[in-house]
Amino acid sequence: LGCEVVALVRTAGGQRIVLASGESVLARQVIVCGGLQSDRLAGPGSDDLRIVPFRGEYLSVLPAKQDVVRGLVYPVPDPRYPFLGVHFTRTVTGGLEIGPNAVLALAREGYRRGSVSLADVRDLATWPGTWRLARRHWRTGARELRGSLSVRAYLRLAQAYVPSIGLADVERGRVGVRAQAVERDGALVDDFRITRSDGVTCLRNAPSP
Repeated sequence: LGCEVVALVRTAGGQRIVLASGESVLARQVIVCGGLQSDRLAGPGSDDLRIVPFRGEYLSVLPAKQDVVRGLVYPVPDPRYPFLGVHFTRTVTGGLEIGPNAVLALAREGYRRGSVSLADVRDLATWPGTWRLARRHWRTGARELRGSLSVRAYLRLAQAYVPSIGLADVERGRVGVRAQAVERDGALVDDFRITRSDGVTCLRNAPSP
């Protein structure tokens, strides 16, 4: 744990995991769970999909209104998307969150608003699936972006099923980045995608259950 891996080298005895410290570990079986970098770590023969990052932004409900919802409240899911939609979730600390949305991110590690990675933008721009996805779902993308820019617009989605929570009852909360696999034809991968080769198992897509 806490060790940076810089290379994976196939040898007669198995897979040699090379660390940034210069040390290495020999293993017969390697499991790669790279999240936002999973497509880059999968190696040759893995160009059938690419990770497209989506920012998931939450609203936090202020303490005075947290008891309005005591469990989980979800919208009816849209079968076109692997996203669950904006929903209400109780946290382990007793808080109440609304979210997340799904906004295309310009950085795979873009947890801060306005984060841009030129390498990640290049990957998005050169992947045909990105453009096909955008053409197919631009209206949904525009709605998600509007909710990202405006708390009022975001909250309006949640008020459809909990109307008693108003603008004064929420503030911007935490942010996550979803590692969403997208195929060449623009299809959103909505199931686990696992590849195995020579003792290396790569988990390339892991949807929310």
